[in-house]
Amino acid sequence: MYLILLGPPGTGKGTQAKLIAERLGLLHVSSGDLFREALQQGTELGRRAKASMDRGELVPDELTIAMIEERLQKPDAQQGVVFDGFPRTLKQAQALDEALARQGKAADTALLVTATDDEIVRRLSGRWLCPSCGEIYHEQSRPPARAGVCDACGATLAQRDDDKPEVVRERLRKQRPPEEMLAHYRAQGRLAEINGEQQMEAVTRDLLAAIEQAASGVRS
Repeated sequence: MYLILLGPPGTGKGTQAKLIAERLGLLHVSSGDLFREALQQGTELGRRAKASMDRGELVPDELTIAMIEERLQKPDAQQGVVFDGFPRTLKQAQALDEALARQGKAADTALLVTATDDEIVRRLSGRWLCPSCGEIYHEQSRPPARAGVCDACGATLAQRDDDKPEVVRERLRKQRPPEEMLAHYRAQGRLAEINGEQQMEAVTRDLLAAIEQAASGVRS
């Protein structure tokens, strides 16, 4: 299966993508992870992406698409992928359709995890990140066993400057999935909306139910 998880920051999309990938035995492909790997390896794509990131800009579509297409060529991507953080634009969505079609494949469903701005601001304002392994914690919903220390690797947790409420609202304005991209998946009959304000287990349950329904539709 090829699954796309969509949603603004703070909806738990990244956590759910990892859970779904593990549960279904699929590869988890995060555009953010690909950028970091390319930067660490010093690849040409990584250097070009870094120039945009250093300016505080989103990585251009053509670079993001090139990284994703390169990743899709690797053997471990052939049995299925959960895409996390990609696509972000209509152009990226169309490019993904084309890349999969060249392999005789297609995305099974696009899953939009939703939440109100107020709920997202509440979540992100209490969020702490591990700069070493990327684990995400929250003061209320997912605190670490020891305050300020990552459970997974023991590194000191940090809070992003842009997790302040006023900055979060501005990020949401810019980072919500664009309507034209959502319309693209609606027109294909592949968009499912999931209430991201539920407990994490309930969101996972609803995501799996939507995936099962999409799979049944493909088989029928």
